[in-house]
Amino acid sequence: MSDSIDYSIIIPVYNRAEEVNELLGSLAKMHLPKNKSIECIIVDDGSTDNTGAVVEEYTNKISFPIRFIQQENQGPGAARNNGMEHAKGTFFIFLDSDTLVHPRWLQAIEDAVRDGADAFGGPDRASEDFTALQKAINYSMTSFITTGGIRGKKKRVGRYYPRSFNMGLRREVYEKIGGFGGLRHGQDIEFSQRIIDSGATTRFVEDAVVYHKRRTSLRKFFKQVFNWGVARINLYKVNPDMLEVVHIMPAIATIAAAVTMVLAILGITWSYYLIAFGLVGSFFAGIHGGLQTRSVTVGCLIILVIPIQIIGYGVGFISAWISRVFLGKSEFTGFVKKYYR
Repeated sequence: MSDSIDYSIIIPVYNRAEEVNELLGSLAKMHLPKNKSIECIIVDDGSTDNTGAVVEEYTNKISFPIRFIQQENQGPGAARNNGMEHAKGTFFIFLDSDTLVHPRWLQAIEDAVRDGADAFGGPDRASEDFTALQKAINYSMTSFITTGGIRGKKKRVGRYYPRSFNMGLRREVYEKIGGFGGLRHGQDIEFSQRIIDSGATTRFVEDAVVYHKRRTSLRKFFKQVFNWGVARINLYKVNPDMLEVVHIMPAIATIAAAVTMVLAILGITWSYYLIAFGLVGSFFAGIHGGLQTRSVTVGCLIILVIPIQIIGYGVGFISAWISRVFLGKSEFTGFVKKYYR
């Protein structure tokens, strides 16, 4: 095999040995595009667990080379940049360690590349063996009801940005725009914005599916969506084009909910109708999600998860707006401990 290959799959990791084991297991089972060369680059961002041993175990189980690169802890963006610097591929593809790939994932990407895509992203879904909470979070994160389809749907109310849990680009695009920036949160969206601004042909590849485990507790989920709300304001300060009406809606809903609760406490009658309307909306979303997943438990959890997502994002958005726009301070940082989680 020559030094140049077709696809470099780059995965940043930090103390996620169990997840890396499952992800590599799914890569071992995927269908490989005919006559295409592949490499997998695991960039270890200062782990203290047995991630290296797990990767070593798979070197003889996967039909393409796995390269293991270690660095001091700098965050996933720096790890992805390190991976690109060492990659030999014509295309760089990023996965998060808490994903599993569908067997046809890479073949779907190959089809998009043959059709002229310079950059691309794919959807994330819940696997049948995920927990009820993971399925409820997946519904909330991917439903048009809660996100407007901006995470990758045929119908959406905002611009689609490939996300780093499942995205890729041609080497020439990287050489033109550079690597991931230094934002603590939202760096993949800022990276995608530069890809779009470069004029690269960017596609949403519907069949390039990954199964995304996301957060495993409501507390971790709240922290995650809070950080996404923070990220949107930081992104706006980098480029106003990265703030659309759909991104503001959770903050408006959060303020409306807070005002309505205060009015209800004060005994304002019409506020009770607004509370009832919100509860009915969550209830019907729970029914819809429960029918989709064929699970009453998931449906009940969705009723709880959706308000956490909206309010968590909204509070993060409002906090960052007050700090950066109203008070004029520098980049606002949300929850930073255990960044990969």
